[in-house]
Amino acid sequence: MKYYSLNNKSHQVSFEEAVTNGLAPDKGLYFPIEIPKLPQSFFNSIESLSNTEIAFEIIKPFVGNEIPEKELKQIVSETLSFKFPLVKIEENVFSLELFHGPTMAFKDVGARFMSRCIAYFNREKNQKNVVLVATSGDTGGAVASGFLGVKGVEVVILYPSGKVSDIQEKQLTTLGQNITALQVDGVFDDCQDMVKKAFLDDDLKYKNLTSANSINIARWLPQMFYFFFAYKELKKHNKPLVTSCPSGNFGNICAGIIAKKMGLPIQHFVATTNANDTVPRFLENGKYEPKPSIATISNAMDVGNPSNFVRIQEMYNNDLKEFSNDFSSYTYTDEETKSIMKDIYSKFNYITEPHGAVGYLGLKKELKNYPENIGFFLETAHPIKFLDVVEPILGIKLDIPTQIESVLNKEQKSIKIKTYNELKEYLSK
Repeated sequence: MKYYSLNNKSHQVSFEEAVTNGLAPDKGLYFPIEIPKLPQSFFNSIESLSNTEIAFEIIKPFVGNEIPEKELKQIVSETLSFKFPLVKIEENVFSLELFHGPTMAFKDVGARFMSRCIAYFNREKNQKNVVLVATSGDTGGAVASGFLGVKGVEVVILYPSGKVSDIQEKQLTTLGQNITALQVDGVFDDCQDMVKKAFLDDDLKYKNLTSANSINIARWLPQMFYFFFAYKELKKHNKPLVTSCPSGNFGNICAGIIAKKMGLPIQHFVATTNANDTVPRFLENGKYEPKPSIATISNAMDVGNPSNFVRIQEMYNNDLKEFSNDFSSYTYTDEETKSIMKDIYSKFNYITEPHGAVGYLGLKKELKNYPENIGFFLETAHPIKFLDVVEPILGIKLDIPTQIESVLNKEQKSIKIKTYNELKEYLSK
């Protein structure tokens, strides 16, 4: 499989080059030159397959022969070493829990897959890659965990000061070894802009920089797996599917649309956002006008200029009519989020955190347009990661899972920076 830059289709690279480069030299995101179609027989028998078998068949055409099947199967197996339960909330509404991995966030899948791909590509090389990543919350912890101790890889994580939860900050600042956290005086978009600028800085080319944000295909493509796992469980209901993704950088929903293009029978997607409403506004007026990000209680979605939306535009030819056929986007306030968290807990005894609650709101709204359908929303992180929000809203005390308990008493270490020049100075050491 070859990958082209969304800024220049004639610029094509291999899977390995796309992974290790992260971003094309012309600033474009990489995109596969074709989206393979899976045979109907795969969907007819999907319930008889394990998650590992499903994921291997999905990802294999995107990797091609660049990683041998035996090694790729091992990578997939190690990536998916935890469960993805689908929990019934109410009639025709399910929560797909993506938080049972080591850092209790959906990004564990992409981070683990990417780290193992890079480890494979570096197996016989005497070089070091620097993985540079911006985080609005969960990406940093997942990448830190996924790449911890990986040979030939140094990880540098940028996060906005005071705008991630205490537990999220613990997860990305306490591991040490090959992991360094940079605390940026700004918002997530500032962190993301610094990362993109570093990739294009000729002075830093010798550092072999790559990204572990969802702009990297090895972080992004494995997010397709979730949607196939949900379909496997819901197929027995024999109803059309709607799915709602709480959306920040739009990596999950973009991967879901790829899954649909491969043949997965999901009828409609909902990209649900908080006050950062760039995409809902685009679907209303056809104008893509990013704004500075706004801080909310669903902080991992505080993205004013979502990187992956350009990939979605590519798949729909940037045509609003094509979008509207199977894509909607809604925005919700913090007050609406708090209110629905209380309702879900009181009515169904289910604890959502702010991101999942936003996803639930979007799903319920869209199911009004599709009353005969069944739907699932993505619960992208464990409520414990937002205990400062969840506990006072619901009036409860959350138990601390072992994955989180292990980092609570560790010493935090981070380096404070304000400008790109400070980042460049650090990377140049």
